[in-house]
Amino acid sequence: MEPRSHLSSPQIFDSGEEEEKEARRLLAEEMEFPEGNGVVGGDGKVHSDYHLDIEMPDTAHQISHDSWFQVGFVLTTGINSAYVLGYSGTIMVPLGWVGGVVGLILATMISLYANTLVAKLHEFGGKRHIRYRDLAGFIYGKNAYALTWGLQYVNLFMINVGYIILAGSALKAVYVLFRDDNDMKLPYFIALAGLACGVFAICIPHLSALRIWLAFSTFFSLVYIVVGFSLALKDGINAPPRDYSIPGTKVGKIFTIIGAAANLVFAFNTGMLPEIQATVRPPVVQNMMKALYFQFTVGVLPMYAVTFMGYWAYGSETSAYLLNNVKGPIWVKTFANICAFLQTVIALHIFASPMYEYLDTKFGIKGSALAVRNLSFRILVRGGYLAITSLVSALLPFLGDFMSLTGAVSTFPLTFILANHMYLIAKKNRLSFLQKKWHWLNVVLFSAMSAAAAVAAVRLIVVHSTTYDVFADL
Repeated sequence: MEPRSHLSSPQIFDSGEEEEKEARRLLAEEMEFPEGNGVVGGDGKVHSDYHLDIEMPDTAHQISHDSWFQVGFVLTTGINSAYVLGYSGTIMVPLGWVGGVVGLILATMISLYANTLVAKLHEFGGKRHIRYRDLAGFIYGKNAYALTWGLQYVNLFMINVGYIILAGSALKAVYVLFRDDNDMKLPYFIALAGLACGVFAICIPHLSALRIWLAFSTFFSLVYIVVGFSLALKDGINAPPRDYSIPGTKVGKIFTIIGAAANLVFAFNTGMLPEIQATVRPPVVQNMMKALYFQFTVGVLPMYAVTFMGYWAYGSETSAYLLNNVKGPIWVKTFANICAFLQTVIALHIFASPMYEYLDTKFGIKGSALAVRNLSFRILVRGGYLAITSLVSALLPFLGDFMSLTGAVSTFPLTFILANHMYLIAKKNRLSFLQKKWHWLNVVLFSAMSAAAAVAAVRLIVVHSTTYDVFADL
């Protein structure tokens, strides 16, 4: 990527030695390097003397192409994916009315704040950091680059595991509506879902190529959210009083509440904000802020609506997939489940795109998407990745537990801990004493929450693994 134009103007370096030093100091200050660490190289670019081992590679994917509105819909697709059909059961049931409502509102505000911190660092140091790991490596060094890439890979892989479980569950729900013979079990539907996701991944070369599919995704989301909301409202009006108490033993409640806190942060965060921001047109930061405000205002309303309505209608009996609770015409439920399946295929592609971008860039997959080499590469590599993801999904189809574990081990560190600490390091010369303490408080608080949530999520998976066999038919 080329630096901003005012960095490459050679005339500022044609003065005497004192003027050159002053120019370097001013450039370093403008580009937000700590004084003494900003160095102007012979190519006229600003470098950091402790980040020279981290270079931002080229990308095989399209960048700087999309409007903020399209990027806003990419973010909204993630927040209103078929995962929203589980939040009544995985967030509201463990937390109850007070904890669930307050928790969702707080998670919305905190997530917007944390994502804003990351978005504002996108052009830090005179470079566009189009990958989360590039930004972390630029600020901290080579080890942080590798650690962040590992965390992000785990985060996106587990999100994709959950998506394939969701897609398989939606297909099974359609089957159960018409057949009760139980011949087709959940693992079979997970395999079919993985195949569909693989075909879509082969056909869509990069994130910007989604375009019209984002409109389809929005339509699919509205269908299952409206159907879930409407049928739950009808059931709730006709149902006897519900039990809203938090289920479980005293010890069990503690672990499920902690796990639900991880689900809260999971609901709002992508773990790949720089990768999404890379697709937006300049001015990058301003446009990304518009997309984030769209996501956390208009974008969260459908999720709020279906989550609260589902819990109101079914109380502590709400399942981890709301469409399994609702009663109504078979054709309506079938249409909603098919839409949930199709939207999940699109949403999974978004969260798999950083892995695709890495592999395409590493192996030089550029040019026409239909070129024999490029098409063959996508079939083998993306197909193989989704085959492994589908296998893990079928082995451990515990959707709520995977949401908790993902939030604990990767979403907390990437979105909250790392975001606050990176901003603290990058802006330390411009932050007041109270601002620095505030960011350190966030780092410590979210680190503690991440550790507790990880323990709770692992415990839930172990408990469920002893109850069900592998390839369980849930």
